[in-house]
Amino acid sequence: MTLYFLIKFLHVLGAIVILGTGTGIAFFMLMAHRTYDAEFIARTASVVVIADAIFTLSAVILQPLSGGLLMMLSATPITERWLLASLGLYAVAGLFWIPVVFMQIEMRNLARKAAAQHAALPERYFVLFRRWFAFGFPGFGATMAILWLMVAKPF
Repeated sequence: MTLYFLIKFLHVLGAIVILGTGTGIAFFMLMAHRTYDAEFIARTASVVVIADAIFTLSAVILQPLSGGLLMMLSATPITERWLLASLGLYAVAGLFWIPVVFMQIEMRNLARKAAAQHAALPERYFVLFRRWFAFGFPGFGATMAILWLMVAKPF
């Protein structure tokens, strides 16, 4: 096993973690939301915030590090168009993911408060959920496009 292969494996693993965690988080948040049960939403959102902090964040940090090492080891110039497109899409994904993290934290806190007071979820929760849902499409779409560019290297 070469150093290049090991780093490439970690890079692909990081992509899998980002996509898998993103898909799982979206699914579980959506399923919890559909119940309108503040206590269930609060518990689910609590786990989601932890998962994002442990899995997604570590993979988000790993990707540019492993990608940079792969570029160096393979002598791939940063001027490759597929690579520049990937980096641009990575920035787009980050611009949508970072606010989503804060939305999840606020939705969790609002659901906790509603559950503790045995009250309905406040309107602010629903505004955040709609925004969170909308931000998922460009953020997740960008990561899917990056994966395609990594594999296909079309230009």
